Amino acid sequence: MNLSDLWEILSLQNYNTRVVVLSTTILGIATGLVGSFLLLRKRSLMGDALSHATLPGIAIAFGLMTSWGFDGKSLPVLLAGASISGVLGVLLMLAIRHTTRLRDDVAMGLVLSVFFGLGIALLTMVQEIPGVSAAGLESFIYGKPASIILSDFILIAAVSVAICLTTILLFKEFTLLCFDDGFAASQGWPALWLDIALLGLVTAVTVIGLQSVGLILIIAFLITPPTTARFWTNNLSHMAILSGVFGALSGWLGATVSALYQDLPAGALIVLVAAALFIASMLFAPARGVVPRSLRQRRLRHKVARQHVLRAAYEILETQCDHEHHESPGAHLVDNKPFRSETLLAKRTWSRRSLHKTLRAEQKLEHLTLRPDGTVLLSEAGFGEAARVTRNHRLWEAYLITHADIAPSHVDRDADMVEHVLEPELVLELERVLREREAWIAMPPSPHTIPNH
Repeated sequence: MNLSDLWEILSLQNYNTRVVVLSTTILGIATGLVGSFLLLRKRSLMGDALSHATLPGIAIAFGLMTSWGFDGKSLPVLLAGASISGVLGVLLMLAIRHTTRLRDDVAMGLVLSVFFGLGIALLTMVQEIPGVSAAGLESFIYGKPASIILSDFILIAAVSVAICLTTILLFKEFTLLCFDDGFAASQGWPALWLDIALLGLVTAVTVIGLQSVGLILIIAFLITPPTTARFWTNNLSHMAILSGVFGALSGWLGATVSALYQDLPAGALIVLVAAALFIASMLFAPARGVVPRSLRQRRLRHKVARQHVLRAAYEILETQCDHEHHESPGAHLVDNKPFRSETLLAKRTWSRRSLHKTLRAEQKLEHLTLRPDGTVLLSEAGFGEAARVTRNHRLWEAYLITHADIAPSHVDRDADMVEHVLEPELVLELERVLREREAWIAMPPSPHTIPNH
């Protein structure tokens, strides 16, 4: 393929390419938006069950129209039959859910298998009608976007726009339904009707997506974009927007690549592009991606290790003051003096190797100096950071003891889990709460016995 052909396809100069690419792109926006709520509703297989439930309607619509002397392959007629069959599937799933003790996955499995088996049987029957050609109906199983014409594009675009507008208008209600349908019902919201409305939108987007990706692959078009968007944000509105963007991008790229290499089916390529976006997001998305999360956890582990060393060093300096002045911890100013690095090993259950690695890291940050005689001396910045870390730890310990009724023998472990992520605002709030106690001092004493060496 030369550059002129490539530019012709990318610029949508070809009529058939333009119709197919725009149809799949618009459909991707609708599936991504509706699929966000389907994912949060924990009904990822609902689209699969609905798509399989449309097959009997397609076969019945074709058989009836041809027997009455009309064009049985008219797309609006076939989609109308698919819609009726899909709605019946939805109602059957809801009936099973609300009248029996069977779970949602059981209901979806029953509808999927029974309706798909019925659809295959009906397709076989209509293909044997004398004088009737049913060739092409199987394209609804695997999808055939290359057969989309202008009237099909108008239908897909109109239904997609209606789906998007309805979803936006009911965004608040769908959000409440997805996160707590019991609370929604208790507040007077029509939870059942909202559930039916959401399933109706899923049915509509599934039906219009049959010609593009087929009833087998439509589930990937419904679920993969919102799952991809979930890695990028924790905000539902942002997730819905990103899901629509990823759906549109999948439809556009998949259809474009199919136009470039005509032997490759567009439906399968759309799903593969969506899967590639999912894998890339799973690995590299900044909010929830595997690689950024691993880097954040690694940085946090190093930060925790360094703060543990600084707090242990401060407690050692407290011990030296106690030994020299025989005063209670926290009741005097701590002098910053050298101490032997070996004494740090007794403060926590860390290995000699990990301890020296952390000490070297702190030395690079200019928080301390490793002296040739085996002693450690905190710098001015390091001593201030050690005092801050120790103070935050003891503030949290004091709060847990006085307000959470946690025994002093267990509070150190609980405080260790929180002190490293205390925000300045929370520290100020802890100070405000604890100032109500008697004998408040700037550096709270440790509730644990610090042995003298």
